[in-house]
Amino acid sequence: MTQTDSTTRLMDDIDPTLLGFLRDKVNSFVKWDLVRFFHDNPHAADTADNIARYTGRDVRTITDELDGLVTTGILEENEISGMQIYTMVGDPAMKKLVDQFVDACDDRSFRVKAIYHVIRGMR
Repeated sequence: MTQTDSTTRLMDDIDPTLLGFLRDKVNSFVKWDLVRFFHDNPHAADTADNIARYTGRDVRTITDELDGLVTTGILEENEISGMQIYTMVGDPAMKKLVDQFVDACDDRSFRVKAIYHVIRGMR
């Protein structure tokens, strides 16, 4: 067995639900930051400009990522007075999954594996 095979096996030792969440929904570090922001601020309803300011990111960087999180069902986008407003979805199952992901991120071993999968997915 090669080093690559054993590394892949070790890094794939992650809850399959959370692995799918990482690969399909939170597949960039910007999305990871945005998910954490909305988890920590569950009643937030704001524009991309303000979310960028709160997260310390450039609005051009987060706009596509916010739209990606809308597409994958983590966020909702609504137009209010001509402005696009982003909020966390009301779906209890998605909220539970986000909670599981953020809670798992408290574990260093999980974070290392999650970082590995995000980087691997960027290739």
